[in-house]
Amino acid sequence: MEPVKIIDIIKSRRSVRQFLDRPVEVDRISEILEAGQWAPSGLNNQPWRFVVVRDRGLTASLAECTRYGTIIREAPLLIAVFLDEDVMYDHTKDIQACGAAIQNMLLAAHGMGLGAVWLGEILNRKAEVSHILEAPDSLELMAVIAVGYPAPGGSKEGVRHDISEIAFAERFNNPIF
Repeated sequence: MEPVKIIDIIKSRRSVRQFLDRPVEVDRISEILEAGQWAPSGLNNQPWRFVVVRDRGLTASLAECTRYGTIIREAPLLIAVFLDEDVMYDHTKDIQACGAAIQNMLLAAHGMGLGAVWLGEILNRKAEVSHILEAPDSLELMAVIAVGYPAPGGSKEGVRHDISEIAFAERFNNPIF
């Protein structure tokens, strides 16, 4: 059996917005969280904090905080990702670390046959989300990840710009290849 290339996993991952009505098993949740935990962070400060939400009442409250409420309501699992300002040393760098943790979790979910989507629009009401989840004042919401078993047709085909449009050699406007 030929080994799977990481680039193939990255390129096959899609944002999944429709889920089957099937709970995500605890061991899979643990593995997703562990993937987030192993993301790189400056000074190894690990500034992320995760809140796992499966309670349908909380899910319904969170759904009211975004125009993507249908996705949140249908997802059997939500993971709210917060930045812990008490352990950060550089706001930008630590936000990037949280993004790396989110990407690790998305890839881990994909690798297990789960679907997931990174929801950022909910940040428009992050104070409300923090209140619902009883987050301490030192935590800043970074995103909510909706996770579940993908429903048929729950994702779209991925399209990317040509590498020559986004990467340059030495200086901008010098073709990379």
